[in-house]
Amino acid sequence: MSQIAIVTGASRGIGKAAAISLAKSGWTVIVAGRDKATIEVVAEEAGNGAKAIVCDVSDPASVEELFTEVERKFNRLDLLFNNAGIPSRNVPIDELSVDEWRKVVDTNISGVFYCTQQAFRIMRAQNPQGGRIINNGSISAHVPRPNSGPYTATKHAVTGLTKSASLDGREFNIACGQIDVGNADTNMATAQRAGAMQPNGSRMVEPTIDPQVVADAVLYMSGLPLEANVQFMTVLATKMPYIGRG
Repeated sequence: MSQIAIVTGASRGIGKAAAISLAKSGWTVIVAGRDKATIEVVAEEAGNGAKAIVCDVSDPASVEELFTEVERKFNRLDLLFNNAGIPSRNVPIDELSVDEWRKVVDTNISGVFYCTQQAFRIMRAQNPQGGRIINNGSISAHVPRPNSGPYTATKHAVTGLTKSASLDGREFNIACGQIDVGNADTNMATAQRAGAMQPNGSRMVEPTIDPQVVADAVLYMSGLPLEANVQFMTVLATKMPYIGRG
C-alpha cells in the first residue's frame, strides 16, 4: 500500500518539486495550496494518484478540513512536509504595518503549528502508529538578512517548534526534522538574482540552486525508517555569502 504524504505550499517552487518527486518515488501525495487551478496542474504532473486539495495554512479551519479529508479518504498519514511560507517586505522594520507582521506570522509559524497539530492527531491514532514531519526552515532560521524581521522571527520560531515536536513525538513514533534552504531558484529568489542587499549596504547577485536539489533532500529524509531522523539539514548554494563574514 502506498504511503500518504501532504505537501503544503505545493503550487510552485520547492513544494512543487517535492510533491512531484515524492509521487514519482511511489508516495500518494496530497498537493495542498491556495490556488485550485495551479495545484490541480501539479497533481496531474505528479501522477500516482496525487490529489489536489485547496488549503490556506493561515486559517485553522481550512487546515482542519484538509487533514480531515485526507483521514477520511486514506485513513492514515505518513508524511507532512510543512513547506508553505511567505516573505516580508524588504524595508526597515518601522515601515512595516502590523497587518504585514501578522500575515507573515499567520502563515510561516501559525500555519506550521496548525498542520503539525493535525498531523499529530492522525499519526498518534493510526495503526501502525507514527509518521514523519519535515519543516521548511530556511537559513533565516540561523541568521537574518537586512530588513527581514518578520520572516527571520518566524523561521527562528519554526526551529523551536521542530525541536518541540521532535521531543513530543518520541512517545508516538513521530519523527520531526527541518530542512534549511539557502537560495533555491524560486519566485522568492528574485532579489538574489537581481542583487540582494548585504549587511554592509551593498547589493550582490547571489548564486542559487535548482529547487530539485532541495526536493531530493526531502526525498532522502522521507525515505528513512522512523527509528532514524535527520534533525536539521542545511542545503544551500555553495558560493552564496552565508558562511564567514562576507
